[in-house]
Amino acid sequence: MTTWLPDLSTGTGPLYQRLADRIEADIDRGVLGAGVKLPPQRDLAYDIGATVGTVGRAYQLLRERGLVSGEVGRGTYVLKRHSDGAPADAITLSSYAESTKLTEPPSGKLRFDTTAAPDTGQGVAIADLLTKTAQEHPYEIASYTRDFPQRWYEAGSLWLARNNFRPAPDTIVPTLGTHPAVMAAIAALTVPGDSIAFEHLTYSQISRSAGLVGRRVVLVDSDSGGLDPQDFERVCAQKHPKMLFLMPTVQNPTLVTIDTDRRREIARIAREYNVLLIEDDLYGGLTNDPTPLLAELAPERTIVAGGLSKSVAAGVRGGWLSCPPAYRHRIQVAHKMLTGGMPFLLAEVGAQLVLSGQAHDIRNKSIGEINARIAIVREKLAGFTFKAHDNVPFVWLTLPDPWLSGTFKKASFENDLLLDDEDEFKAGRSEQVLHGARFGISAPGQRAEVARGVEIIRRLLEEGRVGYDSFG
Repeated sequence: MTTWLPDLSTGTGPLYQRLADRIEADIDRGVLGAGVKLPPQRDLAYDIGATVGTVGRAYQLLRERGLVSGEVGRGTYVLKRHSDGAPADAITLSSYAESTKLTEPPSGKLRFDTTAAPDTGQGVAIADLLTKTAQEHPYEIASYTRDFPQRWYEAGSLWLARNNFRPAPDTIVPTLGTHPAVMAAIAALTVPGDSIAFEHLTYSQISRSAGLVGRRVVLVDSDSGGLDPQDFERVCAQKHPKMLFLMPTVQNPTLVTIDTDRRREIARIAREYNVLLIEDDLYGGLTNDPTPLLAELAPERTIVAGGLSKSVAAGVRGGWLSCPPAYRHRIQVAHKMLTGGMPFLLAEVGAQLVLSGQAHDIRNKSIGEINARIAIVREKLAGFTFKAHDNVPFVWLTLPDPWLSGTFKKASFENDLLLDDEDEFKAGRSEQVLHGARFGISAPGQRAEVARGVEIIRRLLEEGRVGYDSFG
């Protein structure tokens, strides 16, 4: 392709984004057909008066959209498209959107693949608040929520507070849960094509969602102490990420808690390379861990997210984030644009749960139930290698030879148990293999079901592959 040049006289956003949008438009119009080779980056950069890096970012953005493929030494080519417009060589969603979970899990299976708060009778308190809210705020429920009452910010300030971290109400953004909180921050403070750093294994729904909105994922190594600062600094120097997402306290799925010295080093590197930090403290809020939050060490660049889902009630969708005040308005607008806005009923119930003290009481009951179930795991899996943490509703299991993570998940499924293999937590294409699996213990209605599920796990571990025929 030597005669085509993009028209960049219109469009908005950075030059690389306008270039990617123009190429996509020309592909849609048939100007650039399937199999066409795009100009070499250096040639196109010269022709449009841009840097090679700008063209490279545009081409990378097109790859993430599933429109082109490229190989070093061969060039970048337009992919063939289905009749519905989707790239023929692409999966329905980008690779970052893939999941190993079943969209609709079959009935009759024990659910060890979720970590929502256990049922401790919180439905009664929530029902009372729902009734009270509907009676006292009929107009607000009937309309869209355009103005947030001060009490919603105060609830977030109270719920996110931990150790010496005491976020002021003017740093709070009420959200529809922790996940939307993080995605609102990503959408508000980065642009398509920007890189976001993740550990190889983490809460991968964030990295997949980031990929769906055009952000690039870069991976940082971890070790037994958590995220490796030395590798983080290497990634910062080479990949220039705008953000780092991490769970410093009881990381999901490995349960690692990063110590203070390492957190200080991460904060120093983030400050040196101007990287924003997103601290997901959803599980940390269940613990009594005294380690300072990253927000205490680097308050000018740290966004803390948390909510009610693991400790009070996932269905309430209560969440908040705290951020430097300069970012608050942008993140609140981004959250509205991504979610359609906060429903008054849920936001009010979540806030009242916190402000009344009921959320605190429910969390304590949840912790008590979680610990009773963790005790069952420790008893029934004695002799096997696993990590469990008081107050935290999941277990990280190290699989003995000859088990592979995916095979163990399939064997568990065929024994009526749903759990997560390690691929479910991979933030991107990673060569790391830990031979681990994660299972949650909060979803079953009764402790007896937890015991039955753990007995299935133990039997599979004891029998090894001779107890499971994948050709059955």
